Amino acid sequence: MSDSQAISAAVAKLYNTYPFPPEPLLDEPPPGYNWRWNWLTAYNFCTGQKPAQTNVRILDAGCGTGVGTEYLVHLNPDATVVGIDLSAGALAVAQERCQKSGANRVEFHHLSLFDVEQLPGEFELINCVGVLHHTPDPIRGIQALAKKLSPGGIMHIFVYGELGRWEIKLMQEAIALLQGEKRGDYTDGVAVGRQIFAALPEDNRLRKREQERWSWENQRDGYFADMYVHPQEIDYNINTVFELIDASGLEFLGFSNPKVWDLERLIGKAPELIERAQNLSDASGGLRQRYRLIEILDPQAITHYEFFLGRSPIHREDWASDTKLMSAVPEPSPCIQGWRDSQQFFNQDYQIVRLNDAEWQFLLACDGNQTTAQILQSVNASLADVRSLQKQQIILLTSRI
Repeated sequence: MSDSQAISAAVAKLYNTYPFPPEPLLDEPPPGYNWRWNWLTAYNFCTGQKPAQTNVRILDAGCGTGVGTEYLVHLNPDATVVGIDLSAGALAVAQERCQKSGANRVEFHHLSLFDVEQLPGEFELINCVGVLHHTPDPIRGIQALAKKLSPGGIMHIFVYGELGRWEIKLMQEAIALLQGEKRGDYTDGVAVGRQIFAALPEDNRLRKREQERWSWENQRDGYFADMYVHPQEIDYNINTVFELIDASGLEFLGFSNPKVWDLERLIGKAPELIERAQNLSDASGGLRQRYRLIEILDPQAITHYEFFLGRSPIHREDWASDTKLMSAVPEPSPCIQGWRDSQQFFNQDYQIVRLNDAEWQFLLACDGNQTTAQILQSVNASLADVRSLQKQQIILLTSRI
């Protein structure tokens, strides 16, 4: 058995022991939404406009117990979904989960990322969350997925960040040392890890970080095992994550948690520093250098990287032209909640937003049929209000030009 095969076998053993994520199965669709798993809102985030088609194919690559897969089915009623995973045990749970909640437009395959070419056809949306960093060869994995992405398609990736997981890596090593020859016995690893945390002084840095950041979800052994006794983990920084992106041959479309990557939140009180950061030369990787500056200044916040990639041709629309914006057809985002009843509601990130009267009246008038110009004839709003709604991704726009 090769080293790569041995690692894959160890990973499969972990997830057969602790199918992940260990979320309960429901007899109804899962609550709420995740806009990254909604084809319309994900595409709009990447390109600034609503996609032309809704009957797309979606791949959940490394679907585990199907928590994300279930959402992908229910949030995309015109799509067909395929889920693949290395763990037969996790796949069995995924199949049961989707069957119970009525997510019937899905098929599952017992495949690793490296064997994804065995699936027929291409996919407009590929979701690969928390998987690549657990493979023996992430570059090979992302390249295999990239070959299955259709032209104009988008891929959502999530990998671990080394700076925000510093304490986790130390605890992983401590558990491995104390397990000794029992390393690879994941139930023993969980028991050892829990004993360590219980024994450490209350002011110990590892214990405090666990209690402050992770302990709520780590009550479940499956989460604890995935975090602290995983047999394979590769953590990234900005430089290495862009090496991964460059190797994919795809276009970087942006981080899907952009507020984290806003330098203003860290040094906005010092305009001269912001100016210096803006003056970084793009020719020498200025954007990546600014991202690196952010993760250095706020290392504990960067526990992971979540981002979209796209396969050319990707057309982005910024709606700078008033003529184009006036002729566009707006509609409310499917991932906002409570907007019909109040000007204050949850946006796609479950953050409370409050619209002014003009913005709200325009939003209420959006029906997916009228153009911006037609709506503005019936409500007291301006193009500035429309741009504000579009920038906040509260409305999706379809071009008529």
